[in-house]
Amino acid sequence: MDNHVKVALIASLDKFAEVSGNDSVKLEEDLVEVFSKDLGFLEKVAEFDEVFDERPAFEELREVFFDLLMINFFANDVQKLEEDYLDSEEWSDIEEDTIDRGTELLNLLLYINECHDEDIKPELGDFLKEFLLVEEDEFQDEFHIYEDLISNQQLVESSVEDICSHAGMIDLSEEMEELFVPFMVFFHEPAATVQIVKELDEFSANKEFDIAVYTLIANFNNKLN
Repeated sequence: MDNHVKVALIASLDKFAEVSGNDSVKLEEDLVEVFSKDLGFLEKVAEFDEVFDERPAFEELREVFFDLLMINFFANDVQKLEEDYLDSEEWSDIEEDTIDRGTELLNLLLYINECHDEDIKPELGDFLKEFLLVEEDEFQDEFHIYEDLISNQQLVESSVEDICSHAGMIDLSEEMEELFVPFMVFFHEPAATVQIVKELDEFSANKEFDIAVYTLIANFNNKLN
């Protein structure tokens, strides 16, 4: 298992457990075991789902953790496969089989990896324009998915309270409905701080999820620090 993924996973689960009052120790152990196994990706997905099936209290984290499973595959598992595996028909079939899985968090984690590779600080405008290419005609699907972030970029300069309040007043798309707050708060403060988590706890309408996902993203971003 990629150690950076492991740190983000454990930090996120710990915060979710702390806020929700659910014990996450066994879940952490089981997920780390699955992420670490030498299995094909779909086999890992099957075991991953079994772990979450047994713990309904953590169900809302299933798909964002699926994104982590995918990132772990790219960072760790794929190194053991053929060099062009991600261009293979087998991987294409896997992508087709899992097309309905995961969330837009995967794009943000891939962007953070790119930021570390290029030694730049993650910024919302850069994520939208340079990574997702939302201003390019051929990427209008991304424009529509991320339109809520595009039209509310000014919130990054405001506060956690404003971000949470604004999220409750706008009609968010299906893709961004749950992720709007943790995405915006991350770009507002990319380094996880006690104060930011405290403010999310106070102002978020879905504090367990928002704190868990923000913690996941921020810890993943801090992986090289």
